[in-house]
Amino acid sequence: MQLNHYTSKFKKKKLPIILVCDNITNAPNIGSLFRAADAFGIERIIFCGNNISMGKRMTKTSRATEKYVDYTIEKEIKFIIEDFKRNNYYLIALEITKNSQPLSSFQLNSNKPIVLILGDENFGVSNFILSQVDAILHIDMFGQNSSMNVTHATSIALYEMTKQLNQIL
Repeated sequence: MQLNHYTSKFKKKKLPIILVCDNITNAPNIGSLFRAADAFGIERIIFCGNNISMGKRMTKTSRATEKYVDYTIEKEIKFIIEDFKRNNYYLIALEITKNSQPLSSFQLNSNKPIVLILGDENFGVSNFILSQVDAILHIDMFGQNSSMNVTHATSIALYEMTKQLNQIL
């Protein structure tokens, strides 16, 4: 028998991960990020940018999870990142770079709370932000395409990170 929202036995908890979204503006992507954040027990989401869409298209995709996930909207990611650095968070960018590490071999070895930084749907994480982080992770890909949708990549990263955190905590 298939279980539903009311009959599943998943234990609800919050994990010390904050998503910081740099100029992610596509409403369905924002809605999907809320769903992933809720599913993985993420502490909160910070959307940075000017045209963050919280309208009907977002709420249709989020399936009401924006009511359960703490979030804020900020203009400048630079100040958010500086604040997290000052407060001793472990900053991880999800981006493919010359120096990025595969998510599949990355081991969380910090007791600090985690900030996972996600980049613009078209341009990724900026070089300035990449220069500020403790780790840059990528997801190994085996097809012709060199990137995937931000929400799919985030879900894969959150699966791996929460799996490791659940073993540590």
